[in-house]
Amino acid sequence: MNRQAQAAVLFVLGAALLHAGATDLSLRYVKAGLRPLVVIAGAVLIATALATAWYERRRGRVTAAADGASPADSEPGAHAHPEPRAHAHPEPGAHAHPEPGAHAHPEPRVSWLLLLPVLALVLVAPPALGSYSALHAGTAVQRPLGFPPLPDGGQGSLRLGLADYAERAAYDDGRTLQGRPVTLTGFLAVDEAGTPYLVRMTLNCCAADAQPIKVGLTGRMPPVLRPDTWLDVTGTYTPRRSRDPVNGGPIPFLEVAEAVPVPTPRDPYDAGGGA
Repeated sequence: MNRQAQAAVLFVLGAALLHAGATDLSLRYVKAGLRPLVVIAGAVLIATALATAWYERRRGRVTAAADGASPADSEPGAHAHPEPRAHAHPEPGAHAHPEPGAHAHPEPRVSWLLLLPVLALVLVAPPALGSYSALHAGTAVQRPLGFPPLPDGGQGSLRLGLADYAERAAYDDGRTLQGRPVTLTGFLAVDEAGTPYLVRMTLNCCAADAQPIKVGLTGRMPPVLRPDTWLDVTGTYTPRRSRDPVNGGPIPFLEVAEAVPVPTPRDPYDAGGGA
């Protein structure tokens, strides 16, 4: 793969990153706050590709001029008469070393396989992590520094982020949740014992370090439980609690009054607050 081909690969990769950063595709790989960095990285790669292509083209012109292909040689009437070259006979035991560029060895064509990840990024959007990953990783709920007061719920239910509910239920004993209907959004996971959980994966940086926030569900559940189905679950706090079998972390529960299937949200990962 020569420099021009490398520049083409860089350009395609940069364009793919720009496409991912300008659309919701990047949310399948990194948290929303890192989208500007994805866009910047794509722009830098495109600029590098263009600079590489320009440099290679300029170097080609300089090389052609050095080899006698300058514009002056192509004027009418100008004839270049090369001087006869003396034939050098190498001494016995001497090894002839070809001049740089005398023998061009093509790079292996397998280098073009580098384009496959780029095409996969553009053509195949991976699904967000789901119930399988959630059940094989320990809950990420942690004790926060404090519990700010919740807004008035009015006549309807209060919409909370799954992590917010889990933290208040696990480490504040539900004091701010008592008697208040709340609505949580997440996907369904069912363990081997048949216990349903509402889950939202949370990111520190990217999907590679995703960890689940799990809330157990009890009460009026749908008759058919399909893992990875996204639900809006409305219910009230219950003191029931269990331990995550993976890391021993606390898993609070919610007494379900209603569970309604909803489309997969634009950002499937937990942002640390609302749905």
